[in-house]
Amino acid sequence: MIFEHDFELGVKDVGKYDMIKNRAILEMLENIGAYHSDVAGYGINDIPTTHLAWILLAWKLKVLARPKYGQKLHIKTWGKDMTKIFTYRDFEIYDEENKLCAIATSKWALININTRKMVRLNDDIITSFKPENIDIFQNKKIEKIKVPDSFSKSIVYTTSRRDIDINGHMHNLYYLDIAYNALPDDVYINDRPFNNVEIQYKKEIKLGDKLICKYSLYDNKHIVAIYNKEENILHALISLY
Repeated sequence: MIFEHDFELGVKDVGKYDMIKNRAILEMLENIGAYHSDVAGYGINDIPTTHLAWILLAWKLKVLARPKYGQKLHIKTWGKDMTKIFTYRDFEIYDEENKLCAIATSKWALININTRKMVRLNDDIITSFKPENIDIFQNKKIEKIKVPDSFSKSIVYTTSRRDIDINGHMHNLYYLDIAYNALPDDVYINDRPFNNVEIQYKKEIKLGDKLICKYSLYDNKHIVAIYNKEENILHALISLY
């Protein structure tokens, strides 16, 4: 099943040159994925009954063109490769002229909110989403981001109440915000917007956690690794280029 929805760009969605921000794109993709889950019977309002919630494991976004403030976007999404543990969700974003302006894929798992453990996707769950056999990227799987051997900059960040989502840990969009804060000034000013964004979530971050966010230019990509304060737990990897 290909699920479709329209969005309109508001003030908070645009940044440099009045063009859509990467964060806004991911927020729209997150929302349309949630709307599709609502229809399938495994959405946020269904959690009290199902005791199940989706957690995001990875993003891969490629921007082809950037619409500006006030424009309307048409987004398509579908589930695919729904194995017993993980599932992928792909996206296409079209502008007002029906021009494809961004593509993305994402990886998800379903957890039991009481045990916090992953749940196997049974036939009823898979059937409810009506997965498609369509791959938006030639390499349909999300490749692992390599951890750089060394880093040139680091910042410290402590999570606050605004960062926490309904699952009790840092919301996935805030990882991108932290990564932008960890960039050197010249990279942030001169190299944005990044047309390729990859985020891989390793370990959840909770309220009050102190984080060490380390930056490196590695293989012509801007890599940010988010660690705990002891630097022995890797929470996430973000790649921007």
